[in-house]
Amino acid sequence: MADKESTVYVVDLGESMADCHNGRVESDLDFGMRYVWDKISDTVAASRKTWTIGFVGFNTDETENELANKDKLEGYDNISVLQPIGPMSMTELRELRSKVQPSRSYGADPVSAVVVALKMLEKYNPKHKIKRRVILVTNGESSIDDEELDHIAVVFNELKVELIVIGIDFDDADYGFKEEDKSTNKKNNEKAFQQLVEKCNDGVFGTMQQAVDELSIPRIKPVRPFKAYDGPLTLGDPDKYPSAISFHVERYYKTKRASAPSASTVVVSNNNGFSQTQTYKDEDGDSEMGGAEFSGVKQMRTYKVNDPDAPGGKRDVDFEELAKGYQYGRTVVPFGESDLSITKYSTKKSFTIIGFIPFDSYNPFINMGETGLIVPQKMNEEAELGLSAFIHALYEADSYAVARYVQKDEAAVQILLLKPNTGLEDEFECLYDVPLPFAEDIRSYQFPPLDKVLTVSGSVLKEHRLLPNDDLKDAVSDFVDAMDLSNYDVDEDGKPVDYAPVDEVYNPIIHRMNQAIRARAVDPDSPIGQPAEILLRYSKPPKKLLDKAKHEIGNLIDAAELKKVPEKAKGRFSKKDAVKPLSGLDIDSLLGGQPKRAAISSENAIPEFKQMLAAAEDDETIEKAVKQMGEIVRKLIKDSFADVFYSRAAENLGVMREELLGFEMPMLYNKLLRALRKSLLSGELDGDRREMWYKHIVGGGLGLITKEELDVSDVTEEEAKAFAK
Repeated sequence: MADKESTVYVVDLGESMADCHNGRVESDLDFGMRYVWDKISDTVAASRKTWTIGFVGFNTDETENELANKDKLEGYDNISVLQPIGPMSMTELRELRSKVQPSRSYGADPVSAVVVALKMLEKYNPKHKIKRRVILVTNGESSIDDEELDHIAVVFNELKVELIVIGIDFDDADYGFKEEDKSTNKKNNEKAFQQLVEKCNDGVFGTMQQAVDELSIPRIKPVRPFKAYDGPLTLGDPDKYPSAISFHVERYYKTKRASAPSASTVVVSNNNGFSQTQTYKDEDGDSEMGGAEFSGVKQMRTYKVNDPDAPGGKRDVDFEELAKGYQYGRTVVPFGESDLSITKYSTKKSFTIIGFIPFDSYNPFINMGETGLIVPQKMNEEAELGLSAFIHALYEADSYAVARYVQKDEAAVQILLLKPNTGLEDEFECLYDVPLPFAEDIRSYQFPPLDKVLTVSGSVLKEHRLLPNDDLKDAVSDFVDAMDLSNYDVDEDGKPVDYAPVDEVYNPIIHRMNQAIRARAVDPDSPIGQPAEILLRYSKPPKKLLDKAKHEIGNLIDAAELKKVPEKAKGRFSKKDAVKPLSGLDIDSLLGGQPKRAAISSENAIPEFKQMLAAAEDDETIEKAVKQMGEIVRKLIKDSFADVFYSRAAENLGVMREELLGFEMPMLYNKLLRALRKSLLSGELDGDRREMWYKHIVGGGLGLITKEELDVSDVTEEEAKAFAK
């Protein structure tokens, strides 16, 4: 999109748009509005005041436009401006959606509706300083007056307005779509629209089927070039040595990491039970969202310290009185601002080459981040000549340069690898750079060799049950060759087709999230559709390749002796049903075992809990032990300074879960965990303890006991997942 643009959508709302054609189960209007809503929601999501939208409906039951109502011109009946040009919010989007319904009219002229849109654009911005566009969506059944098409095309060209005509079931030979049994009126209208588009300097004519199909292709957000550095690139110290090299360069980001849109915590706000407004706060500011009103959640924290003289044994302290503390083992070491200042590394803005390495000695997997682009300073011939000579010198020497880079004063130091690009291939001379790791970033791991087994005595075995034999090696080699994606298909010229071109591999998380947000914004009640096929393409190997490699896959299965893993056996041995001696004697007591325990201490909770369960003779004793253990867990969390006692509490929970699984009493654990979750998330345990829940309980696999783990449980896997969230 341009920096500033206005788009007016002109949509046919006649009664013929309520019909379904060509095997579709949705009406022509719903089919066409899939494209329109997608484009409008993109603009709303951007929340930029310089991107404006207008909406004109023709074949409406009413007439709401200036040319008919104010200027009293004929030929503009049943045309309504449903949305004046302006920035669109979520509230206005949903209001517009309620207005876009098929009517009972059919006599309006679509060309007149286009003229209304032109007048709106001319009135909104008469100085032609923004990108302006009219998008016409129709099924071509309404009769048009084609006598003024030449004049209208001239107006489009004079105002520099782009015209896009997208017809529902219009023929498109390039796309390969043709509607059979088309009415004569529709054929004539198609030709008239196509002639109008051809006479416009900036016009597009297409069929809606292609436009809807292309909606599944993710749209990449273009990013403006951002200058990260503007200063000298040096080799040596120019202030000390006359032979040092220095020339002025500019560094821009070549690639930038994309991330999924972030969410903000909001709360439904009700103004005295009457009007509601919804606000969504993002990184760029506030943008109204429409529907039920949401307001941003404001967080307020209070800090307390133990004070026996204060009411309740605690008193409030101001944030300014607090000092940072870092854990050193089990001890908290206070760290003031003066102490923190000495940890900062004082740096100056600089870009200095510190060495060179050959091409063949560098491994690409060492790349640490985003790619940068280095060019000479604009309008500086000396810098252009110096950087060009340096680039060609690197290229001739088959070498990369290694540079120390500080973007600005007090910034962190980066080590960059500079790659020469002479422009022989793409006619663009520059240096590309990528960050390199420091020694602390490298993690070295040693793995046992794959082709031999080393015994404890130091001998080497070439044949072993863990080593592949020759048949397995041959089967794997044939399988890899058969699954080669580079040769899985050919194009019309017989050349191999790349299965995964770089510009067609999209991040499914980002684009699926955007798809879901757009769908929910336009229609909050309808279910979100399935992910686009292009996002799922690389989640599984192509069927054509699998069919081609069917023989090799079978040979590999036989050679590797692969067998299906049996399903996990249901049920397990219950400690509650342990076999008791026929004599009825307490063997543990006779052998000097521990006496029956009535209480569990927090200092030795786990052994005493197990002893209490082992000596239990009825369910009441087990419930008592679980209750005591639960209180110990809650006390550990409540008394924990930050997360000091979280690990101990999680360990106690894990033992409790394991023991109750053995006793086949999951309801006790599930009941305790539900109550604990409520206390953790509500702040009952002396502050914000959500980290204990998400990191130690959910992350540690200590969730509810499900039917899959124990048949007697009444919790399904889906309920457990929902509970964890």
